[in-house]
Amino acid sequence: MEWSDDGVILGTRRHGETSVILEALTPGRGRHLGIVRGGRSRRMQGVLQPGNRVRLIWRARLEEHLGMYSVEPLEDRAAALIADRRALAGFMVLAAHMRLLPERDPHPELTAVFAATVDLLESDLAGPAVALFERDLLAELGFGLDLSRCAGTGARDDLVYVSPKTGRAVSAEAGAPYAQRLLALPAFLAAEAPAPGLDTSHEAVADAFSLTGHFLNRHVWQPRNLAPPTERERFIALVSGG
Repeated sequence: MEWSDDGVILGTRRHGETSVILEALTPGRGRHLGIVRGGRSRRMQGVLQPGNRVRLIWRARLEEHLGMYSVEPLEDRAAALIADRRALAGFMVLAAHMRLLPERDPHPELTAVFAATVDLLESDLAGPAVALFERDLLAELGFGLDLSRCAGTGARDDLVYVSPKTGRAVSAEAGAPYAQRLLALPAFLAAEAPAPGLDTSHEAVADAFSLTGHFLNRHVWQPRNLAPPTERERFIALVSGG
């Protein structure tokens, strides 16, 4: 068995005296692991850093085997991530989220969103981009939010709340009597992608993560008996002024 693809390194762990098990995210093969012989050498350690883009060739006798990776560097992103604590924390959050998906299960659309989000981690849109990724992750896992129209009136304008039970948007008028029981909906979270014209203030970003965190906890972390990624709280504090 053999295939090749470009990928982003999510992490590594030691394997024997000189090798590592490499975890990479690829468009065609999803999150895929393999052994890199000599991966702990000085030359390879610089290549096998989280965030780096690499060309991968995977070989194994049978498809279900762990297999062996040959790795060629394509783009060094790790150095920039390490130099920016906010960007590094954001990448670790994204990597942890991708581990919620089954190994070797391709998710090309979410993988494309992952790549676009990584590109924004060193920008002022890092917080909104990761929050939007969490929204898209929920949809990929089958728990998508309906932020297109008001659950009560069908209106498409002035959507400022989300029901914590249904995940559906609620307009300011319809939600006013129940405001204390609803989640705040920042306008940027209903957009396709981060946009400069929308409110991305610290308060809006914090509200977005409260919303996505509520549904991730309800539908994903709690049912699987998982804790939120340890870097998530730190990242939120860095991008929301906490």
